[in-house]
Amino acid sequence: MLKSLFPRPWNKTKLSQIDRSKISHFSCNCRTQMEVEVKLRLPNSNSHQKLCNLLSPFHVKTLIQENIFFDTPNSALASNNSALRLRFYNLDSYSILSLKSKPKLSQGISQVEEHEEPIDPSLARSFVSSPRSLLDLTSSSQIMKRVKVEFGVNELVCLGGFKNVRGVYDWKGLNLELDETIYDFGVSYEIECESKEPERDKKLIEGFLEENGIDYEYSAINKFAVFLSGKLPT
Repeated sequence: MLKSLFPRPWNKTKLSQIDRSKISHFSCNCRTQMEVEVKLRLPNSNSHQKLCNLLSPFHVKTLIQENIFFDTPNSALASNNSALRLRFYNLDSYSILSLKSKPKLSQGISQVEEHEEPIDPSLARSFVSSPRSLLDLTSSSQIMKRVKVEFGVNELVCLGGFKNVRGVYDWKGLNLELDETIYDFGVSYEIECESKEPERDKKLIEGFLEENGIDYEYSAINKFAVFLSGKLPT
């Protein structure tokens, strides 16, 4: 099943194949915000499937995501509580470069400073095999300028990453995201909801899960931290 969802190798596109003219409008529509989300972890695939079935009347779309991360050889970004990520959607239909900083996660509510920029998927794909070339974008990308100036980064390596199947649901005015996250070391399940009133929305989601007998826990660490740890949360 997973092969049909993710048929493309991460390092398919070579740097020499990229049209560098695609860089010129790289940083259009850039976005910086404080992202606040409810994050609840589901214990297993049975809970995930049961919730999928319950939410099916509210299904909007399913997103197939690849998340690939970059840092310096001595982990300068991670040591400053930051993560540089390329995310590919639906087999390279589009892609986003993001820098996430200052994450906080407590009692199922996550806060993180997020800076995002759209990037041409073929160009983005090239950086998996040539991560150092990301630093060539400092004149056109606000994110890469921050990475170089604020964090003093002069070298990057690709850390790898993980894949995610995200079901998106419009439920009671909330945008629910139900994730099946595929790491090299296992699969985890989580429900997320970006929110301006996280305490209120968390109670609403918890009530729905409890009414339907679905076990859950507050997420204790984010997906990037799980990836770095090399093991699933317990």
